[in-house]
Amino acid sequence: MKNLVLIGLPGCGKTSFGKKLAAALGRPFYDADEVLEEREGRSIKSFFAESEEAFRRAESRTLAHLAALKGCVIACGGGAVKREENMEVLGKNGCIVFLERSPRAILAAGSIDGDARPLLAAAKEKIFALYRERIELYRRYGAYTVDNEGSEENTLAQLLKIAEQEAGR
Repeated sequence: MKNLVLIGLPGCGKTSFGKKLAAALGRPFYDADEVLEEREGRSIKSFFAESEEAFRRAESRTLAHLAALKGCVIACGGGAVKREENMEVLGKNGCIVFLERSPRAILAAGSIDGDARPLLAAAKEKIFALYRERIELYRRYGAYTVDNEGSEENTLAQLLKIAEQEAGR
């Protein structure tokens, strides 16, 4: 059984919907950032204090580990798409789904208020720059795109429909 891999901007709902999707399907859920910290024995913040490159290397190691699992739901960090190798390894045994939410909707929902994410620490408006930098990558790597600007029920229904389609393949 293929993994379901969620990609998208920080605050778009990857972890929240990943947990709900996994529970509905009876599958294990993994938040890649949490797994990274556990496996590496360091915080993401400490990696970024060293360099973004140090973090990205650790992220790639973690995603390769998660990609080897079967039948789980994985919420990737927002920048996982920055390395083609990450998307290739995740795509071998997984269906990649872009959870799309505009920067305005993310800010309006307060999804990143009080957020400790290193790339958003300076200013919440940085989400617009991340969007411009990454939107084409999200669109390129997502086999499916799910709009997360409506109701939670609708977003979850879209994700469940994708899981059902993929199970039938």
